[in-house]
Amino acid sequence: MSRVRIVGGAWRSRLIDVAPVTGLRPTPDRVRETLFNWLGQELDGLHCLDLFAGSGILGFESASRGAASVVMVERDPKAYAALTANAKTLHAERVEIVRGDAVRFLQSTSRKFDVVFLDPPYKQGWLERVEPLLERVLQPDGWLYAEAEAPVTRLAGWQTIRQGHAGQVHFHLLQGNQE
Repeated sequence: MSRVRIVGGAWRSRLIDVAPVTGLRPTPDRVRETLFNWLGQELDGLHCLDLFAGSGILGFESASRGAASVVMVERDPKAYAALTANAKTLHAERVEIVRGDAVRFLQSTSRKFDVVFLDPPYKQGWLERVEPLLERVLQPDGWLYAEAEAPVTRLAGWQTIRQGHAGQVHFHLLQGNQE
């Protein structure tokens, strides 16, 4: 089992375990540092959704930085078990881990989130599948973060405000039209 480091907040420098799941790629430290610089270092009071949690690093990073709540959705049983163990180790009371499918979660939840993290498995069409459902879970002034194998300019009416590229990862911060 590999490990990844939380880069900021209350749990800064803590390591979390990453399950040995094929295709799981935790967001690199440098990319997370950039993302949280874009969002603001503190996420006090925000409600976050880590839709394809995987390692959970984006969700744990958000909780570490003061998010009011973090929901992580993961369907792989090994990744889910590692997320649960990490949450217990960190005493992460504001983190809820849901074992299930991302599309079904979006279809069934009535909750709204201020930040939604999308880091789905590459080349499987996940962004296209979840795109029609994002508006129902994201606050109108909320943020959408997406990692993909190629640049993303628009997603579900949200426009890319900032973007970067590191190795094979294209990362984007999107926000809805403020008209």
